[in-house]
Amino acid sequence: MKFSLKLLFAASLTVAAPLTSAFAADTYALDPAHTQTIFTINHLGFSTITGSVRDLKGALVLDTAKLEDSTVKVTMAADSVDTGFAARDTALHGPMFFNIAQFPTMSFTSTHIRKTGTKTMDIQGDFTLLGITKRLVLKTTFNRAAQDTTGTNVYKVGFTATTTIKRSDFGMKAYVPFVGDDVHVTINFEGIKQ
Repeated sequence: MKFSLKLLFAASLTVAAPLTSAFAADTYALDPAHTQTIFTINHLGFSTITGSVRDLKGALVLDTAKLEDSTVKVTMAADSVDTGFAARDTALHGPMFFNIAQFPTMSFTSTHIRKTGTKTMDIQGDFTLLGITKRLVLKTTFNRAAQDTTGTNVYKVGFTATTTIKRSDFGMKAYVPFVGDDVHVTINFEGIKQ
């Protein structure tokens, strides 16, 4: 399977006045309670299976004065891949798929951010899975930057990103083409200003 990971984080210079004026080159730690990496994959043409990667760590350095200088780095624990069915998850953790014994983590590190609209951007970066690194583009939408007034009183930013990963590109070829090669990923990210 694939995910991208995650994660997805960079903001538009012209989206919102608070975002553009006050926070050049701020660091946002990934909020694990409100960040999700969700993936879907076709199963034999009968159904679409959904899963997630539950253990993510990372940060966004957001430079609103020069968006292209922003950076994203996320690490995901391969043993946290969860499809809600224990037997399948055990198989996914094994050598035919994520091979967690040999490759315990996946990662995404941004290399370039390009603004594509007032609230959208492409985050290009290096995604590593099973020891293989390939270029990946996260189609990203800026959602909001504001103080969280629900009791935490921290400043947050939020983004949603999507991408598609071809798992065979990373050597994960088990049951292709019967089980889909393309893995569709959605990343919902909240970052807490440090």
